[in-house]
Amino acid sequence: MAGPGRSWFLTTLNPDGSPHTTGFGHTWLDGAVHFTTDPTVRKTRNLAADPRCTVAAPIEGYDVTFDGEARRVTDPAVVERIAAIYAAVGWPCEAEGDVITAPFSAPSAGPGPWQVYRIDVRSAVALKSTGDGGATKWWFG
Repeated sequence: MAGPGRSWFLTTLNPDGSPHTTGFGHTWLDGAVHFTTDPTVRKTRNLAADPRCTVAAPIEGYDVTFDGEARRVTDPAVVERIAAIYAAVGWPCEAEGDVITAPFSAPSAGPGPWQVYRIDVRSAVALKSTGDGGATKWWFG
């Protein structure tokens, strides 16, 4: 998960096609990046109009970008699993149907309840950030 010193950034597309980038908390589940978001914030509105997005992340020894598509998760069982992952690392949240609630969140997250989104990664590029090496790209499904 994202945290101090390990910020991940999500880029979505504004209605005019320009990029919108924001830091975000995340978790991995079933081979995909998941995150929570207020349904009224820019990234959520952007994803509702166009699910294409990019994630930029520092991962031990590499700078990585993931390109994919984000879709809202509405399955209460999956939302429950995401809430359990967040709760295990200290965010006192709970699943309530297809949303997550909690007494607080990051100031930029907006008020709850929060929707859950899943990013299905289509490609990734890893650039070695230490020592010798270069970039490698992978394509998925």
